[in-house]
Amino acid sequence: MYDPRVQVRPVPATKNQNAEVVYRGLLVNAGADRVYLHYGYDGWQNVATKPMFRQNDGSFFASVPAVGDHEINFCFKDSAANWDNNSGWNWNIPIELRY
Repeated sequence: MYDPRVQVRPVPATKNQNAEVVYRGLLVNAGADRVYLHYGYDGWQNVATKPMFRQNDGSFFASVPAVGDHEINFCFKDSAANWDNNSGWNWNIPIELRY
């Protein structure tokens, strides 16, 4: 399903390689000065948060290693602790082992 707020490359993510996440969602539209990618794996295990970098078009970018077994789970927050969790659904990208 296409979601103009979030773009991930590649989909599915390749196991043990980085997935690129671009965010243009609610927090960007509300004028966030900083956005953080909050992520985990396989049902929110090994959770971490990392800063995203603003791109020239106003979107935010970060890469995340695809080290889980099945999926990357993620959502976003800004520097004022406002969250965009896709209305409680978060975002999930499958991880695939490629040979």
